Amino acid sequence: MTNSPYTVLFSAGEASGDQHAAHMFQELQALCPSIKGIGMGSSKMRQVGIDIRFDSASIGVIGVIEVLKHYGEIRKALKLMKQIVAKQKPDLLVCVDYKEFNLKLAQFAKRQGIKVLFYVSPQVWAWRAGRVETYGKAIDMMAVIFPFETAYYQAKNVPVRYVGHPSVDKVKPLRSRDQDLQLFGLDSQRPIVGILPGSRGNEIKRMLPVMLQAAQSLAQRHPNLQFVLPQADSISDEVLQSHLQSCPLAITVVKQQPYDVIQCCDAIMTTSGTASLEIALLGIPMVIAYRLSPITYWLGTKLVKIPFIGLPNIIAGKSIVKELIQDAVSAESLAAEIERLLDDTDYRQACLQGLAQVKTELGEGGGSKNMAELALEMLSGHG
Repeated sequence: MTNSPYTVLFSAGEASGDQHAAHMFQELQALCPSIKGIGMGSSKMRQVGIDIRFDSASIGVIGVIEVLKHYGEIRKALKLMKQIVAKQKPDLLVCVDYKEFNLKLAQFAKRQGIKVLFYVSPQVWAWRAGRVETYGKAIDMMAVIFPFETAYYQAKNVPVRYVGHPSVDKVKPLRSRDQDLQLFGLDSQRPIVGILPGSRGNEIKRMLPVMLQAAQSLAQRHPNLQFVLPQADSISDEVLQSHLQSCPLAITVVKQQPYDVIQCCDAIMTTSGTASLEIALLGIPMVIAYRLSPITYWLGTKLVKIPFIGLPNIIAGKSIVKELIQDAVSAESLAAEIERLLDDTDYRQACLQGLAQVKTELGEGGGSKNMAELALEMLSGHG
């Protein structure tokens, strides 16, 4: 171990990865103040002092068509990151999610003799279990965020560590529910429905119009309902307002306080992804809805090996939250499920019990700190 400060190269391609890497780096700095962070990421990583060499805001896309559209930009990013690996020889490469891109980068780094820590396992359990060995050859350690994932890597003798899910620590409202209701101008006597249309532009385009139609249909039958929408940092006012201006409903839009908004809700319509897990951790009944481009969806049906797409259901190993996918997504189906969650006491109770089970399953948290400790172990040669 040398006295010179370590340099860690981070590679995060999406908003969630940007956040995970930022939290991890903060914990790293607390343990090793001289540590230096460089790499690809966005605003959250920049805020904690990581030297951003490529802003990933432009390449955080999902789906085959979307990736093809941004292919030139993604290639440029990969080329730059490989150059950094070759020229700067960081002490450790931390790849955060963004699987195909990071697999290529990890393979390159490995050939250059750089240690690789992969954070957030690709969902090998969902589609291609054969990928475990491919990743195993490209990395020195796989850090997984779901307890059930370790078995897949252990079976192939790939070094793996369960570090805990970052959301467990992160999902903490700033205030009490009563304080939030007052702050957001919501009436505690009237039911509140949350609308979470996603954090990517293409999700908003596909999901928000149908969610707003569902909200209108609910409002016609239940005039006392209130609607709230937590605006994701990655979605501009212009994009959001272009959808909301044609909607006659009063919808309370709140920025930068998603967990406070979620805890106010009695039921929520959400896209799949991390949001569904965060809602589960806060114990709010929900319906998960998702649409992909037809080609991406068709490919998914051929490749995906599990019966669910919603993280709460995947973790529970059974259906605890209704999923509406592709053609099953309609204003009617969304509205009907929200109504059931609000009106059917037994159904609501069963959902709440399932969500409590998910929370227990995910354990105590400390994911970012565990990651920092694991990274330091690897840096000092013990990992």
